Amino acid sequence: MLLMKGMALLPFMLSLLVLLLHYHNEVHCYGDKQLLHLPWDTVDSTCLSHKSRQEKGATILEMKHQDYCYGGGVKDWNKLLQKRLILDDLRVQSLQARIKNMASTQTHDVSDDRLPLTSGVELGTLNYIVTVEIAGRKMTVIVDTGSDLTWVQCQPCKSCYSQKEPLFNPTASPSYRTVPCNSSECQSLAFATGNTGICGENPPTCNYVVSYGDGSYTRGELANDQLNLGKTPVDNFIFGCGRNNNGLFGGTSGLLGLGRSSISLVSQTKAIFGGFFSYCLPSTQSGASGSLVLGGNSSVYNTSSPISYTRMIPNPKLSTFYFLNLTGISVGGVTLQDLSFGKSSMLIDSGTVITRLPPTMYRAFKAEFQKQFSSFPTAPAFSILDTCFNLSAYQEVNVPTIKLQFEGNAEMKVDITGVFYFVKTDASQVCLALASLSFEDEIGIIANYQQRNQRVIYDTKGSKLGFAQESCSFT
Repeated sequence: MLLMKGMALLPFMLSLLVLLLHYHNEVHCYGDKQLLHLPWDTVDSTCLSHKSRQEKGATILEMKHQDYCYGGGVKDWNKLLQKRLILDDLRVQSLQARIKNMASTQTHDVSDDRLPLTSGVELGTLNYIVTVEIAGRKMTVIVDTGSDLTWVQCQPCKSCYSQKEPLFNPTASPSYRTVPCNSSECQSLAFATGNTGICGENPPTCNYVVSYGDGSYTRGELANDQLNLGKTPVDNFIFGCGRNNNGLFGGTSGLLGLGRSSISLVSQTKAIFGGFFSYCLPSTQSGASGSLVLGGNSSVYNTSSPISYTRMIPNPKLSTFYFLNLTGISVGGVTLQDLSFGKSSMLIDSGTVITRLPPTMYRAFKAEFQKQFSSFPTAPAFSILDTCFNLSAYQEVNVPTIKLQFEGNAEMKVDITGVFYFVKTDASQVCLALASLSFEDEIGIIANYQQRNQRVIYDTKGSKLGFAQESCSFT
């Protein structure tokens, strides 16, 4: 009799169990997580990134984070981490201003006594460096997809910031030549930098000015010489020979411009590399390194997931930048519901640190992340980061996985090292490393923090961008 009653209750009990499991999965459990180990590991080394190799038609340069190479003298990491956010915000504001200026087709004539802030790049936040050679001299330079003109500091220098390597000396290079002011290369400066070239006197050389968001700048003459990328020579490479430079350049020799104008490295080496390059951005942890790959094919990568591609969104007025269409975001396996996805293009940039989303999109993202991470104590907001936690009592935590979806079913899974920004190195103030733009009509930015441990592929000939997971390493 009891057995029969038990059998009669069995369907009801199974239904109740299914309901409870469904409730548990929908409300309390999010399965797509990554493990974050604490505390955060700061670096304490100095280095120069000199390694390179050639493999299967590609030139591969070792890439490091600027902190790893020049962080040995930092006395207060907390202060540095906090300052970087302020500088990053200046960079984003300047990029937005530059985009608006370019969209309105305005360029600026630059006189000798005026340095207009039109370029919108703040070099204190351009974190990743590689080493190249100009006329046989090694130069460690910052890599930036948001800039076009490559430049280095030159002697004699009217005013130069402190750098680790000797200044480039043009008089010691028999192949060094200045660029005439009536040349097409000089005329291209207006489109590449927002500032027209300036005609110097005796001889009439092309002088350039590039100004940045915090008042930093470089000015000098446009020149050409032999550039060596590893063992790959680039003859008559156009670059800026900076005679008057000021700013937070972190001890580097200058900048390597990977934008899309005719004067960028990508365009100048198109005959060699076919307008094809990729990078894997490492973290700031001690010993971490990545790579900048020029040319070649996917067989030289160490990816752990298939490469998914999305098209570059064309924008004739802003054609020096790389745009793509963000169609969705998921947090811990939950897809965000926001009507603004897919309606405007996003800029992908190796120089901006923190990803910026339009306000409505960011609010939806923030709410879902807080919902899934609600069991951890909160911490005060800091600067542009308003979603912060106190994780100092934990050795490891499970963090909801963030995935960015792009047009064409391309996807980028944000690595665990790109989810939180450590305002305090003891993890007492750890903030979600994404922020909101000020206005809906501003351009969203996929920044370098979220690109860590990803192979990001730029195929300018095929007009597409690719993403794949990769634990960054030069080996």
